[in-house]
Amino acid sequence: MRPLSLLALMATLTACSPAPQEVGLRNTEAPISSNASFDAARFADVWHVAATYGDEARCGPLAETWVPTGPAAYRVTGTACGPRGARAFASEARVTGPGRITRGGEELWVLWVDADYRVAVVGTPSGRFARVMSRTPTVRPDLMEAARRVLQFNGYDPAGLRAI
Repeated sequence: MRPLSLLALMATLTACSPAPQEVGLRNTEAPISSNASFDAARFADVWHVAATYGDEARCGPLAETWVPTGPAAYRVTGTACGPRGARAFASEARVTGPGRITRGGEELWVLWVDADYRVAVVGTPSGRFARVMSRTPTVRPDLMEAARRVLQFNGYDPAGLRAI
């Protein structure tokens, strides 16, 4: 085959290739489910970010306070990880379905909460975000193991989870 023909063939095949998909924290082909028995009233109050993925873990202790502002709404304040470290934030959140909360334009899914609402696993179907939240800065080992298994069941790689 002549070099010019080979080059044309390669260009044609490249044009037919699917665009690379954005890599997230979870396998988006794995099923994901939100907690159908989620209780919005019990979710209110202070949550510490106990473990998370990616850059967020570098910022040190992070916490959020969820204050009910209506039957399916919260005012959320706390600390978040920004480009220059931890920073204060305030936002509104609305329950949009069982275990589904829209905050800042993003749909967060409560994947699991233990029976006493001490630990929660929150993620996104896109896989862009996931974290383990706790009422206290530290999580009992058995509850952290349960949270890791929930993340794995929902397509996340628990090996990437970092404690804060």
